[in-house]
Amino acid sequence: MAVESPQATIFPQANDIRLISLRGIPVIMPGANLAALITAALRLNSTTLQDGDVVAVAQKVVSKAEDRFVDLSVIVPSKRALTLAAVVEKDPRLVEVILGESRRIVRHSKGVLIVVQRLGMVMANAGVDASNVDGGDSRVLLLPQAPDKSAACLRSRLRDTCGVDVGVVITDSPGRAWRRGSVNIAIGVAGLAALVDRRGQGDLFGRPLRSSQIGHADQIAAAAGLIQGQGDEGLPVVVVRGLAVEQPEGQAADLIRDESEDLFL
Repeated sequence: MAVESPQATIFPQANDIRLISLRGIPVIMPGANLAALITAALRLNSTTLQDGDVVAVAQKVVSKAEDRFVDLSVIVPSKRALTLAAVVEKDPRLVEVILGESRRIVRHSKGVLIVVQRLGMVMANAGVDASNVDGGDSRVLLLPQAPDKSAACLRSRLRDTCGVDVGVVITDSPGRAWRRGSVNIAIGVAGLAALVDRRGQGDLFGRPLRSSQIGHADQIAAAAGLIQGQGDEGLPVVVVRGLAVEQPEGQAADLIRDESEDLFL
C-alpha cells in the first residue's frame, strides 16, 4: 500500500542550475546591512536577482552582522568546564562557551567535543569557531541566535531592496559522522522547501516511494559550498538559479530528526 504524502506533488527537476558567485562582499562588521551589501555586490558583478533565485549566505557573515562574537578573555570557566577541558585538551574558557551553546554532550575525547547544539544540530564544539574571525586568538564566533529568523529577515530585506521574491539559505560546514570532510548544510531557511517529501510518488518502475524525503535546502547549501569554500576564498554569498520545487515553504528546523527517532544518540 502506498504511503500518502502530506505534501504530495510532482517534484519538478531543473534541467540546468547555475551557481553565481558574488565578488566584492567586504569583511562584515557587527550591525552590517547584509541586504544592502549583497545588492551592492550584485551591481559590482553586473547581475541582478530573479524571482525564484536562492541566495546562499555563509553562516560566518550572518553571525558577524549579528555580533555573535565572544571574547574568551572575559569568560570565567565553571568547574564542569575545567574538568571537561582537561579531558578534551581545549581551553577551559572555550569549553565554557561551548557548554553554553549546547543542550547536552554526545561524545568527548582528546581533541573532540561533540554536542547537541541548542538548535538541535549534532556538531563539534556547538559551532563555536575562530576561523576567519579577526581580533586575536581569544575571539570566537557563535552560530546565529535564530538562523531561520535571520534568513527570513534577509529575504524580506532583499525583496524590499531588489523587488524580487527569492529564497535564502544560511549555510554552515560541520563535520559528518563516519565520513571525513565537511560539507555545507542549511542551518537557516526562508522562502523555499527545506525538506521535500516524495513519499507516495512512484519510482522509475511505478513502485511507490515509502521513505524518500529530500534534504532540499542541504543540497542547495552543498552546491553553494563548491564556490564559498572554507578558507580565504572571500565568496560568502552565492546565487543559485534554476531550481523548481513546488512544495510549501519550510525552515531549517524541518531537517533535524527528532531525538525520539534517533537510533545513534
